[in-house]
Amino acid sequence: MANQSSVLTQTFQAIGADIKSLLTSQGNLANLTTTQKSNLVAALNEVRDMVKSDGAQMDDSNVSTSTVYSSAKVESAIDAAIDALVDGAPEAYDTLKEIADYIAQDETATQGLLTAVNNRVKFNEPQSLTEAQQIQASENIGVGDPTTDFVSIYNTSKE
Repeated sequence: MANQSSVLTQTFQAIGADIKSLLTSQGNLANLTTTQKSNLVAALNEVRDMVKSDGAQMDDSNVSTSTVYSSAKVESAIDAAIDALVDGAPEAYDTLKEIADYIAQDETATQGLLTAVNNRVKFNEPQSLTEAQQIQASENIGVGDPTTDFVSIYNTSKE
């Protein structure tokens, strides 16, 4: 039976792999042609402002290479994309860069968390517990079933 530390470690590793994938998917922000190169939301806002001030021929009903959507339609679409991307995140963590920076602040955070959990889930001396006892002890302190496969739950929830 895997212990809760192993299960949490696997879960954090899965989350970390997803964050790496997200950062890779966003591409190199330095290659943006906007002046805002460190924040996707700011870059999108810059593009919106450029479209507003361009004075191009606007046609909201027909897609064409010689016309553009109105600034209101473009701004609405960009705002919807930004809102979907941010999705109510606190301002300090509403960009992938801010989230990555937060995680990178302390690469030993997972180990620290696991140590803290292990220090709280112990008796005065080492002990051997049956699987049923481990599950009961975990439920007593609010951890739940230590055999829960969080990685599977996480992977299923992102499909």
